[in-house]
Amino acid sequence: MTASAGVDALVAGDAAAFEQLCAMLMSSENEQRSQAEAAFEQLKKHPDACAQQLVRALRQSPSLETRGLCAVLLRKVLTRDESSIWPRMSAPAKAAVKAEMLGCIQGEEQRAVTKKVCDCVSELAAGIIEDQGWPELLPFMFQLVQSGQPRLVESALLIFAAMARYVMGVLVQYMGTLNGVLQQCLGSNEADVRLAAMKATCVFISELESAEDRDKFQATLPALLSCIGRALNEGDDSSAQDAIEMFIEIAEAHPRFLRRQLPAVVDAMLQIAESESLDEGVRMLAAEFLVTLCEAREKAPGMMRKLPQFGDRLFKCLVLFLLDVEDDPEWHSAEDEKHEHEGEGDLFDFGQECLDRAALSLGANTVAASAGALLPVLLADGDWKRRHAALITIAQIAEGCCKVFVKQMEGLVTLCLQGVTDAHPKVRWASCQALGQLCTDLGPDLQDSQHATLLPPLILLMDDFNNPRVQAHACAAVVNFAEASDQDTLAPYLDTLISKLLALLQRGRRKVQEAALTAIAALADTAEEYFIKYYDSCMPIMTSILTHASGKEMHLLRAKALECVSLVGLAVGKERFGEDAKGVMQYMQQVQAAGLEADDPLASYMLQAGARICKALGQDFLPYLQLVMPPLLAAAQLKPDVNVVDLEDTDGEEEDDEDIETFVVGGKRVSLHTSVLEEKATACNMICCYADELKEGFYPYVEQVTQLMVPLLKFYFNEEVRASAAQALPEMLRSASLAAAKGLGPDAAYVRTMLGFVWEPLVEAIPKEPDMEILVNLLEAVDEIIDIVDGPKMLTLEQIAAAFSQFAGVVSEYEERREGRLDRMKSEDFDAEEQEAIMLEHESETELLDALGSCITTTLRLFGDGALPLVEALMPAVSKLLEKGRFPEERRVAICIMDDVLEHSPAGGEKYAAQVLPILLQGCADRDATVRQCSVYGLGCAAQHRSQGFQPHAAAAVQAVLGLITAPDARSADNELCFDNAVSALGKLLEFQPAAIDAQAGGLFVSQLPLKGDTVEARVVHKQLVGFIQRSDPRILGDSNANLPKIVEVFAKVLAKGHKLVDADVSPQMATLLKQMQAHLPPGVFAGCVAALKPKQQQRLQDILSA
Repeated sequence: MTASAGVDALVAGDAAAFEQLCAMLMSSENEQRSQAEAAFEQLKKHPDACAQQLVRALRQSPSLETRGLCAVLLRKVLTRDESSIWPRMSAPAKAAVKAEMLGCIQGEEQRAVTKKVCDCVSELAAGIIEDQGWPELLPFMFQLVQSGQPRLVESALLIFAAMARYVMGVLVQYMGTLNGVLQQCLGSNEADVRLAAMKATCVFISELESAEDRDKFQATLPALLSCIGRALNEGDDSSAQDAIEMFIEIAEAHPRFLRRQLPAVVDAMLQIAESESLDEGVRMLAAEFLVTLCEAREKAPGMMRKLPQFGDRLFKCLVLFLLDVEDDPEWHSAEDEKHEHEGEGDLFDFGQECLDRAALSLGANTVAASAGALLPVLLADGDWKRRHAALITIAQIAEGCCKVFVKQMEGLVTLCLQGVTDAHPKVRWASCQALGQLCTDLGPDLQDSQHATLLPPLILLMDDFNNPRVQAHACAAVVNFAEASDQDTLAPYLDTLISKLLALLQRGRRKVQEAALTAIAALADTAEEYFIKYYDSCMPIMTSILTHASGKEMHLLRAKALECVSLVGLAVGKERFGEDAKGVMQYMQQVQAAGLEADDPLASYMLQAGARICKALGQDFLPYLQLVMPPLLAAAQLKPDVNVVDLEDTDGEEEDDEDIETFVVGGKRVSLHTSVLEEKATACNMICCYADELKEGFYPYVEQVTQLMVPLLKFYFNEEVRASAAQALPEMLRSASLAAAKGLGPDAAYVRTMLGFVWEPLVEAIPKEPDMEILVNLLEAVDEIIDIVDGPKMLTLEQIAAAFSQFAGVVSEYEERREGRLDRMKSEDFDAEEQEAIMLEHESETELLDALGSCITTTLRLFGDGALPLVEALMPAVSKLLEKGRFPEERRVAICIMDDVLEHSPAGGEKYAAQVLPILLQGCADRDATVRQCSVYGLGCAAQHRSQGFQPHAAAAVQAVLGLITAPDARSADNELCFDNAVSALGKLLEFQPAAIDAQAGGLFVSQLPLKGDTVEARVVHKQLVGFIQRSDPRILGDSNANLPKIVEVFAKVLAKGHKLVDADVSPQMATLLKQMQAHLPPGVFAGCVAALKPKQQQRLQDILSA
C-alpha cells in the first residue's frame, strides 16, 4: 500500500490494514519496519483513530504477537511518548480505551498480554486517578481480587503494586482492606498469585511514608519469607530471585521495618546464601540483601552488629564464595585484560565485592575479629583454593579494617608471606595482591615498620620466570609499597630493586615488562633525587622501548615506557633530564603528527606525560605548550557517550562491559562509556597542571580554556571534571592577571571582563553541587579569585553579596546534615563503630567549614568594613557553632571568623569587641588546642587593633596569655601552634598595651624565641623583635642588656633557616643588627650559637652575614 493511502485506511478504521501495519512493525526487514514506523507516527496525529485501532487489535486480533505489541504501543502512546495522545483524545474515545483495557484484563487468556495491559492501566491511572479521572478502576480491582480466579487476582495485585509507586496517597485509605487481602493471597496455592501479592506487599512497605502505616504489615513478614521458601522448594529459582529482590528493596528503603523480626529474616537469608545446593543467582541475591542491610547505616545504625553470630556467619559465607575459582591455563598466559580473570566464577567476583562492602559497613572491629578466627585456618588448609581465598580476603577487607589492621601489621604481613612461598602460583599471586593492598591501606605505617620483612620476599618473586603473572604482580605490589613510602625507607633497597626490574625489562614477558616499567616509575616518583644514581642505567632502556616497541600488542608497553620516562624525569629534575626531555618531546610531536589508532592508550598517557615534563622543566617547557595543548583541549571537549533506554525495552540483563557504567533513573536505563569520561577528566586535570606551573606563560590559552571550563562546572556526569573546572578558573585569572601586570598582552579591563564571565557561574554552582569535596573546591576557587583580583579593585560588593547569599545556604545545609547525624546517634542500636563513622563524616564536613571560613577571612581582609553587613547576616549561623555540645572544629571556625572581624573591620571591632572578648577568654581555657590557638590569636588582634574595647579585659587577657605560655605542656607537639600564637599575642601586648603588662614579661617573650611551628606567626614575631631592638626597647634587651646573648642566638637560628621564619625584607635588617650585636659580645658567645647549627644552616648564615 502507498504511504498516504495506507494512513487514510488506518484512520478510517480498516482493521486489516492495521493488522498488516503491526506485522510490518515486527518485521525483521529494516526497510519494511521503517515504513511501518513512519506510518504509525502519522496515525498518532489522529489520536482517536490511533487509540481505537490499538484497542480493537488488542481485543480482537487472532495473533498473540500482535496483541502483545498493541499492549506495548498503547502504553507508549498514552503514557511514555513525550507528546502523549491522551490529552488530545475525545471523551468517548478515552472512555472506550479505559473500558476495553479492563475488559481485556478480564477476557485475555494469555498471561504475557495481560501483564502488559496491567502495566498500561497502572501508568495511565497514575496520571488521572487523583483527579477523579477513572472512578470505576478501584472497584473493578477489588472485584478482581475477590473473584477467586488466580489470573484475575494476579492482575489486580500487579496493578496495585505498580500504582503504589505513583499514587500511594490514593491507596492509603484502603490499606486495612488491602492488608487482609494480601495476607490471604500470600498463602495462595498459585505461585503467580503469591509472587504478585509479595510484590504488592513489598512495594506498599517501601512506599508508605509513615512508620505507623508500615508497621501494620509486620504480620506479613513470615508469609513473605514463606513465599521464598516455597519457590525454592518447587525449584522456581526465577520467582525466588524476584522475591528476594523485593526484600532488598525494603532493606534499602526502610531497614528498620525488619528490626522486630530481624533474627528470623536474617537467618533465612543466611541459610539461602550458605546453601551450596541452591542456584548461584539466588545465593548471591540473599547475600546482597544481607550486605544491603549492613550498609543501611544512616537509617539503622549498628542494627546488624547486634545480631549474635551474624558477622561471623556472613563473613565465612562470603569468603567461601571465593572458592568459585579454577586454575585455568589461560589465566597463567594472559597478556591482556581479556584473560586476566579466567577461571573466576560469578560467586568469586561477587564475594570479593561483598567482602569489601561488608568490611566498610559492618566496621573494622567486627570483620577483623571474624578474619582473625577464620583466615589462619584457611591458610593452613591443603586445598590451594582455600589458601587463595584467605589472601584475597585480606586484600578485600584491608580498607574497611585498616584501623584494626594497623595495630596488627606484623602478624598480617607474616600471614601474607606464607603465600609467597606457596607451591601454587595462584596463591603466590594472591599473596602479592594482599601485600600490595595492605601497603596502600596501611601506608606509610606498614612501610616504616615492615619494610625489611616485606620487600625482600617480593623481590625474590621477581625471579619466578616460570610464572610471569606472579612476577608482574610482585612488581605491582612494589608499586603499592613505593606510593605510600618515603624516600629514606626505600633508599636501601633501590640498588636491588632497580637491578631486578631492569632484568625483567630485558628478559620478561610483555605483561611483566609493563609491570616493571610501572614499578620503576613509582620508585622514581618516591625516591626523587636518590634516583639520579640510576638515571643513566634506566633512561636508555626506556627510550629504546619507546621508539622500538611496534605492533598493536605493544601499544600499552610503549605507553608505560612514556609514563616511566616522564616520572623519572620529574624525579631527577631539569638539570639531569633537560636534554633528554627535548628528545621525548620531539618523539611525542612525531607521534602526534603521524596520528594514533583510536584504541591506542599512548594518547591518554601522552596527556599526563606532557604535564609531568612541564613540571620538571618549568618555564623551559613553554616552547612545547603549542604541541601539547591541542590534543588536551580536544580531549577536554569530549562529549559523554550516553545511551538512554526505557527499562521495558531491555531484556533485564545489564551490559557486561567494564567500560560501561549503568544506572536506573525514573524508569530509564542510562549507560555511560566511562573511558570517555576518564579521558576528559584527565585532560581537564592536566590543563590545571600546566596553568599552575607556567603561570603567565599559559596566557595564550586562557580565554579558550575559560570558555571551556565554565560550562563544565555543571558537568554532572563526572566529579573529577567538575573538580578540575573549579580548580582551573582561579588559575586562568591568575595567569591573565600576571600577564597583565607584566605587560604580556591583556590589560586590567580584560581581566575584569574575564572575571565577570567566571564569577556568576561559579557562585551559582555552589548550591547545585551534590559532592562535598567539589563543594569545597568551589569555595576555595571563590576564595582564591577574591584574593587574585585584590577584592574591591575588581569585584563589587554586589558580586560579593551574591557569594555570601550562597554561603548562607551552605551553612544551612551543613546544619541539616549535622542534625541527621545527631538523629542517628539516638538510635537504640547506636554503638562505638557508628560513633567513629559519624566522626569521620564530621571531619570531612570540617573541610567545608574551613573553606567557608577562609572565604570570609579573605573578604574581610580586602573589603574591611564594606563586608561587615554581609558577615553580620551570617552571624546567627556562626554563633550556633559556639553552642554547648558543638565539636571543637566548629568552635574553632566560629572564633576565627570573630578574630577576622576584630582584625580587619574597625567598625565591627568597635561594635562587637565587648561580646567577642569574653568568648576568646573562655576559648583560651578550651580542652582543644586549636580552639585555644585561635582564641589567643584573637586576643592579640584585639590588643593591637581594638585598644578601647580591649582595655576592660586586659588583665584577664594577660593572665590567659601567660598561662598558655607557661603551662607545663605548652611546648608539646599538640600545643606547638597554640604556644606560638600565645607568644605572638604576648609580643602585641608588650607593643600595643604596655600599661597592661609588667615590663619583666619582655624577658619571658625573648626566652621563648625563635618560633618554628606556625611559620606565619613566626615571621610576624621575628619582625616585631627586630623593631623592638631597633628601638632599643629596655624591656626586651633586659637590665644591662642581659638578654643580648639570647637575642643573638634567636637571630642566628632564624637567619640560618633562610626565609622560612623571616620575611625577605626583614632579613637584611636582622643581619645588620646581628653584626652590630656581635661587637658587644664576647667572641665565644656568637661562636657557640653558630656551632649549634647544622652545617647547611651555618653556611646559609655565613652567606647572609657576608652579603
